[in-house]
Amino acid sequence: MNLREIKKAAVYVTPNFSSLTTKRYKVSLLRLFAYLVVYSLLVMFIFFMILFLTPLKNTLYMFDSSQLKTEKARIEELEKQITFLTRQLESMASENQKLKYAIMLGKADTLDSTSAIYDSLRSYHNQKLKIGGNLYEAFITLMNKIFHSTNLDSQEVFLNPATGIIIQYFDPDKGHFGIDYGLKIGTPIYASIGGLIIFADYLTTDGYVIMIQHKNGYITIYKHCSLLLKRTREFVNQGELIALSGNSGSNTTGPHLHFEIWKDGKPIDPLSVITK
Repeated sequence: MNLREIKKAAVYVTPNFSSLTTKRYKVSLLRLFAYLVVYSLLVMFIFFMILFLTPLKNTLYMFDSSQLKTEKARIEELEKQITFLTRQLESMASENQKLKYAIMLGKADTLDSTSAIYDSLRSYHNQKLKIGGNLYEAFITLMNKIFHSTNLDSQEVFLNPATGIIIQYFDPDKGHFGIDYGLKIGTPIYASIGGLIIFADYLTTDGYVIMIQHKNGYITIYKHCSLLLKRTREFVNQGELIALSGNSGSNTTGPHLHFEIWKDGKPIDPLSVITK
């Protein structure tokens, strides 16, 4: 059937009323289509008039408004989460950069270097006893001054960084690269051995952390402190007060000091080198 035949096509309508004589009406197909279009438009017009000119409009708007408010609240919450995550990522990136810098310093250990950093290490031998410090620190400093010129190896004698019970031991197979001392918050933490502080800042997982570089490739790390008393690039003596213990950082379940010793980039059991 082509278009011309469709235009000529017609539909017969036969109303059947018992009280009237039956008649047949011939309606062309195009006209019938036009009637249907007009009828549909008329129905839509009446529907929208009812919708916008009656209280039904308010019900519809309330539904839309509620949906919009819900969507707006959800979007605002997502925006807050994105902002929070962005700040966390920026913080972690900054922390990683600081750790990277600290590790670079730690790997460059040598007392024969002529760099300014190691000049600070060498100045350790000429420091005077501090007035007003604790007696333990003064004693250690005095011993260092007496024996340092004749026995360099004495600087590799590690001391306990705090007085407390060890609640978790070195277990690298389980990712525990140090030992944990159970301490009350605010307990003094001392430098296990003299050296240069290469990192002193807050990390998301480890809280307030101090990393000290020592000669012959050693690094000591003190985590979860509540307060850091020293800054990066400061030189500390063995037994010198450097921080107070705490419970900072997300990777902790209670107040304690996590203490690590690294040798040439690898963790070692602190108890294997700490003087009894």
